[in-house]
Formats: sequence, C-alpha cells, structure tokens
Amino acid sequence: MLIIVYLTFAIHVAETLTYALRAAGARAGKLAVALSLTGAVALVSRTSNMIQAPLMGKMVDYAKVHPDYPLVDQMRIVIAAATIGTLAAMVLFPSAVFLSCRVISHLEEAGSIPQMVRASVSLQKLKNAKAHLRVPKLKLLSRLTIGGIPKRLVAMNVVVTAIYTIGVLAALLASAGTEGSSTAASQASGLINGIATILLTVLIDPQIGLMTDKVSRGERELRALNKMFGLLMVSRLLGTLLAQFLLVPAAWWIGWAVSVL
Repeated sequence: MLIIVYLTFAIHVAETLTYALRAAGARAGKLAVALSLTGAVALVSRTSNMIQAPLMGKMVDYAKVHPDYPLVDQMRIVIAAATIGTLAAMVLFPSAVFLSCRVISHLEEAGSIPQMVRASVSLQKLKNAKAHLRVPKLKLLSRLTIGGIPKRLVAMNVVVTAIYTIGVLAALLASAGTEGSSTAASQASGLINGIATILLTVLIDPQIGLMTDKVSRGERELRALNKMFGLLMVSRLLGTLLAQFLLVPAAWWIGWAVSVL
C-alpha cells in the first residue's frame, strides 16, 4: 500500500510540474524545447503508472478473498496521495520554473537529453541546486483571480483531473463487486478516462497552447500565463478532492455499463 501511495504521489507531482516547463519555455522564448522536455517528465508518470497498476490489481484480488478488507477506504488513501502530490507540486512550482529555465538552456547547449545529463548532472551541481530553490509567497494566491482566464477552462480541468484520478481505481473497484464480469470491469477504465481524454484534447489543451503562444509572441503579458498555470494547479487540486466523491458512483456506473454490454 505504501508503494502505491508513493507512486501516486510521484505521478501527480510530475504531471503538475509539466506546467512549470511550459512556463519556463514561454519565459525563455523556447517553447518547442520545453515541450520536448515534457515527454521526459511524462516518462516518470507513465513508469509509475505501469508499476502501480499491477499492485492495485493485487490489492483488489486480496479484497475478493477477504470480504472484510476496507478496499474503498484504501482507495481513498490513494486519492489523498494524489491531492498531497498536487499540493507539493504547487509548493515546488516557483523553483521548478527557475530550474526548468536552466535545464532548457543546458539542453540547447548539449543537443540531446543524454548529453545534457552527462554534462550537467554531478554531485557538486546537485548540491548547488539548493541555491536555486524559491520559496512560494502567500501573496501570490491573491493574484489568482479568475479575471482574464476562461472560467470554463478552470472548471473543465477540475472535472478532467477528477476523472483521471479515479479512472483505474473505479474500474478495479467495480471488478471487485461485479459477479461474472470482473475481468471486463477491471478493463473498463476507458469508459471513464475516455470522457476525460476528449475534454482534455478538445477543450483544455488548445486553450493552454493558444495562451502560451500569445505570451511567446508578446501579445499577452507573462503575468497572464502565470495566472493561468496557477489556476490550473488549483483546479487540479480541487479535482483530486472531487475524485473522493466520484469514486463509488463511477464504480457503480462501470458495473452497470459492463452488465449492459
């Protein structure tokens, strides 16, 4: 269980800090380089997901054999780890933006990620990284007003984050309570995540890309981009909280959908 919690924490820290890379790319005027680095950050998330899924399945198998096992409560702890991970990323965001600017600069000089790691990563430089840490200031929260940022973007990000947070968990929970179709239910996370993917691809990512391009071209102030990323992080945090309420209803819906299919 502790391994699952740590992996969930890492997943949400990595995914949230991709905003820092985009912000650094816009600030340095090197957005394409920043976007290429998001793939490396996403690798952390995908690797953690790959290890997490079998462990979650093992936990569900144990719950089937032991009916008194508090499976729902354990899944709520996993969701809480997602909330803590997102909150940690918000605290790390100012430092991540500053360090991302340096990483982008080193990548340009090195020409590739392996060369950059070989040239830039050393024990001494890791020690010096502490000097680049930035403590977030509470006054920044007062700037996170919704003005100038589409309310629909923020609301959709809450919903998408909630759905992604519980997609696999709800499918596994449904498989634990579905007689005769447990395998089908365990593979039905797409019924949940598919909705989130459509919303993310059609409504959220294009607006983030448009705002980032406008800042890169000087049509919008950098402050507007920082505000948007700040609100997106807050909405991610709210999404993980909403996921606590959606877990059981989503499992019921998957169970019903599998029975109909």
